Parts: sequence; C-alpha cells; structure tokens
Amino acid sequence: MDTESPDAKPGNAPEWSVSDLSGALKRTLEDAFGFVRVRGEISGYRGPVGSGHVYFSLKDANAKIDAVIWKGVFGRLKTKPQEGLEVIATGKITTFAGKSSYQIIIDSIEPAGIGALMALLEERRRRLAAEGLFADERKQLIPYLPRVIGVVTSPTGAVIRDILHRLEDRFPRHVLVWPVRVQGESSAAEVAAAINGFNALPEGGAIPRPDVIIVARGGGSLEDLMGFNEEIVVRAAAASLIPLVSAVGHETDVTLIDHAADLRSPTPTGAAEKVVPVRAELMAAVADLSRRQAGAMRRLSDRRRSDLRALARALPGPEAVLSGPRQRLDLAGTRLAPALARNARVHEQQLALASQRLARHSPLLRLATARKDIERLSRAMAVARDTLLRRERDRIARAEDRTGALAGSLRSAFARTLQRRRDRLDSVWTLAASLGPNAVLARGYALVRDEAGVLVREVGQARPGQALNVQVADGRFGAVVAGSGEVPPRQVRPARRESPKAGQGDLF
Repeated sequence: MDTESPDAKPGNAPEWSVSDLSGALKRTLEDAFGFVRVRGEISGYRGPVGSGHVYFSLKDANAKIDAVIWKGVFGRLKTKPQEGLEVIATGKITTFAGKSSYQIIIDSIEPAGIGALMALLEERRRRLAAEGLFADERKQLIPYLPRVIGVVTSPTGAVIRDILHRLEDRFPRHVLVWPVRVQGESSAAEVAAAINGFNALPEGGAIPRPDVIIVARGGGSLEDLMGFNEEIVVRAAAASLIPLVSAVGHETDVTLIDHAADLRSPTPTGAAEKVVPVRAELMAAVADLSRRQAGAMRRLSDRRRSDLRALARALPGPEAVLSGPRQRLDLAGTRLAPALARNARVHEQQLALASQRLARHSPLLRLATARKDIERLSRAMAVARDTLLRRERDRIARAEDRTGALAGSLRSAFARTLQRRRDRLDSVWTLAASLGPNAVLARGYALVRDEAGVLVREVGQARPGQALNVQVADGRFGAVVAGSGEVPPRQVRPARRESPKAGQGDLF
C-alpha cells in the first residue's frame, strides 16, 4: 500500500543514517573548530566522577556550552575549575552522538584576568584560614643559631647565590639545597615534596636534618608565583615540623605560603639575615658579656670581702663568748649535790611503796589461797561423783527390771508365733501329700515310661513290641506293647464327682 502523498515530489537528496549524519557533523565541527579559546563562567561543576573525568558547563549572559576535562588532563591543570569561576578554556569542539549535542574538550584553563585570579586566591585563603592553617598559635620560633639550613629553591637562579653569599658574610653555616622548579605546572608538587622530604630526614642520619627551612624565589608576576599559592604547598608548609621561613618574591609580593610559614621575609637575602646572626657582632657581644661578667665577679668579691671584715669586727671575743656558759656550768655544779640527795630520797620512798604493794601480791600468799580453792573443789567433786554414781546405779537397776520383763514378753510372743508357723506348715504338708503323685497312684493310676524313662502320654507314642516300665502305687513292673493293628480298647474316664465343698474339685 502506497502511503506517500500524491502531491509529494521525489528528489535526488542522498539518504543518511543517523550514525552517518552524526559522524559527518562531528567531523565538520572538529575540522572547523579544532582549536578554540572560550571565555565563560563555570556552572554545574561536580568534581571528578568515578572514572576521574570532570563535567561542567561554560556560560555567559546568553548561552551555555557543555565542557569535559579528561582524567589525565585534569591532573596536570595548574588552575583547577571551581563553581562560579570565570576562566578562559582552551580546547576543541566536538559532538556527543549519544545526546545529539556538542561540547568542548578542554586541554587547559586559566583565570580570566587578574580580578578572577585574585578572587580565586582570596576564596582559597579564606577556606584555608577557616581550617586554622594560618593561626598564630601554630607558628614555631626560628632557632637563634641553626647548625644546618635547608633551602628549597632553583639551583641555577640568583636566589641561592644571594642566600649563600649573605650567610657567608654573617655566619657561615652548613646549607642543604633541595632543587625544585619555582615556576610552571610541576612547581607546586616539587616544592611540597621538598618540604616533606626535609621533614622526613631522620635525626643523626647520613644526611643532617635541617634546623630551619627557607623556601625562596625571586620576584615575578602573579601568574609566575601561582605555584606558591597552591593548596598542596600551603598544607605542606603548615604541617612542617621544622621551622619554615617564606622568602617568595619582592617586598610587595604576597603568596599563601607566607601566611602558613612560621616567618615571612620580604626577600631571599632578608631570609638569610633572619635565620643567622652576624658572627662579628655575636663575638663582640660575647666578649662584652665576658668583660662585664669579669667586672661583676670582681665587684662581688670586693663587696663580699668588705662584708666579711665588717662581720668579723662585730663578732665578740672568746672570753665574752665563754663567760656565760662558764657561769651556767658553775651554777649547775653547786646545784648538783642537793639535787642528787633529793633524787635518792624520792627513789627510796618509791621503792618502799613498791615493796608494800609486792607484799600484798606475794606469790606465796596467792599459792596458799589457790591451794585452799583446790581442796574445796576436790571435796565438791567427790560429793558430786558419789551422787552421780548412785543415780547411775538406780537407773541401771530400773533398766534391768524393764529388760527382764521385755525378755519374758518376747519369749512368750516368739513361742506363740513359732507354734502358729508349725501348725501352718503341717497343714501345708498334709495338703501337699494329698496332691502328690503317690496319692494319685494309690487311687489306681499308673505312670508308663519307655526304655529311656520318658513318660508315655499318648497311644501313638507306643510301638508294637516296645518294652515299657509301669509304675503303680506299691512298685514297678515291665510290660510289652501288643502286636500291630491291635488297639487296646479306649477306656472311658469316669465322670467327675462333685466335691462336697464348693469350689474344691478332684485332682484328675
């Protein structure tokens, strides 16, 4: 069935598949816009996804374009994208066939002008300050005279020569240089690695551990100093356990590492001046202090000598010192004899009182009293023993009487019980005799056994000519079974007689 309209006019336009058309559009865009620089504001930034790629949009007042940064490119970016940041993105335009849309594949990003870059740095400074990385209480004191100085800078620039020259003039010290790039994309990572590397050196190792670190760079534009504004450098400086001096740029240049460092110097030369004193001035100060100490010691010795002479003049003579003790000794000597006599009399009285108390508590007296008590107790015990023995004899006699009476009762009861048991046994024996086999045989019955002594209970058990043993009441006799075919007449069992006693029947 033809569904075309009769008014439709066939044309010679080629027929495209969706994939072919999408590929053609992609090639056209990439050929026409293989390299572009786009200025716009970052919108919808979500950070790296699970694959590591970054997706967002660039927009201005009238339009918006999707943007993609691949994982490998994102790791190398000097300026990381942030929401709301105005940037200049460099890359190429391409299409995404799955959504029939076009997008820019970004290779690099830079802030759109100094204002945007300053806004980025200010936002980063506020965020790091909120974390406490710039707090004054975290900062360490710079050692007065370090033994080893670590310098993080470029080994080929004029900065290291200025620092070494200034240290040589003021106070020569052992200097360790950690070479880094101070400009470029890898600058921040190298500076942070140098700071962490100095902190990782062990105490007393083959390489001496610095007592202070100087991070130095000469002057430059804001873009040239961006490596020292990176978050990785600021965090490494704040985490350094070794005191750190920041000497980046000139007097007017301020970077974020200046806030995190323990001390900021306007120039690299000024940093060298801050970490070491002037040797000549130090020697002069030591000499001056030595002279002042010697003068002070002389003055102190003279003053002490004068004080000693004054005290010696104020001391009394030996006679004056000993006169008082000598008089006290004489007085004590005169008082000693009467005191000894009084003491002897007092002790005599105490001894007499003790003798009287001892006589009242004489052991002989106590022994006589104890002997009387023992005799009294012995008499009481003899009386109690006799009384107890008499009571026990009476109790035993009463018990023997009760025992004799109980024994007579027991013998009588035992005789009665024994007679009852004997009578019962006789009756049981009489019953057993009446029910025994001999009694049955006496009534005319017989027991028939074969040669083996087995009872013959049925006719079928007997064979013709078989010898049998027949037992009757008064003895035994032999018998032989009759010939074959002869069957003895069947005896008719007499009718059972009723017992005169109810419930008692005949045995057979």
